[in-house]
Amino acid sequence: MAQVLLIEDDPRIRTALIRGLSDRGHAVTWAPTALAGLERAVGDRPDLVVLDLGLPDLDGVTVLRMLRGVSRVPVVVATARDGEDEIVAVLDAGADDYLVKPFGAAQLDARVRAVLRRGGEHTEDGAVVVGGLRIDPRSRRASLDGRALDLTPREFDLLLYLANRAGEVVGKRELLTEVWRLPYGGPDKTVDVHLSWLRRKLGETAQDVRYLHAVRGVGVRLSAPGE
Repeated sequence: MAQVLLIEDDPRIRTALIRGLSDRGHAVTWAPTALAGLERAVGDRPDLVVLDLGLPDLDGVTVLRMLRGVSRVPVVVATARDGEDEIVAVLDAGADDYLVKPFGAAQLDARVRAVLRRGGEHTEDGAVVVGGLRIDPRSRRASLDGRALDLTPREFDLLLYLANRAGEVVGKRELLTEVWRLPYGGPDKTVDVHLSWLRRKLGETAQDVRYLHAVRGVGVRLSAPGE
């Protein structure tokens, strides 16, 4: 069961989603406006936020950016906007997933469960923890078993992205798009070289892997030792 905060101003949609999520075992709180939702998100510390974009006081993308300034709580965006530009803006602003209206409670529940399965543990101060790794996006510092890691800006971004997707296999094309910001991809060798440098700083090799697991022909998976 997850503690879900629903930020939605439409009473009919809100009632249906609260009922649907509650019937599936989630504890649901709600807010009808952006400001009330931000207050609850910070005060209640929910496991996940479902955010409508068409709120009466602030645009949802603005709310998302404000929320990301103070919290790494997973966010599933609920939107009637289905244009590629709008969806890209939502993801760039920090959303973990999105659903285009109309949708049912069963689909939302599936997305909620999928998002909660992703990534490393997020601490109260916003750091991401995977095994002995701790990555703090605010200070841009990372450590392994309490020892500070000397990472380049690109190595840090790569490690943080993989930590946020801990346990998942992430493709090299996705890394080029999301970490290197190359929308049309680039040479896979770029990723391979940076993974090699990062692996060395984590004290492992391709033959003696602890955190960075290569999946041949697919990509790389970051997970804690033994997982």
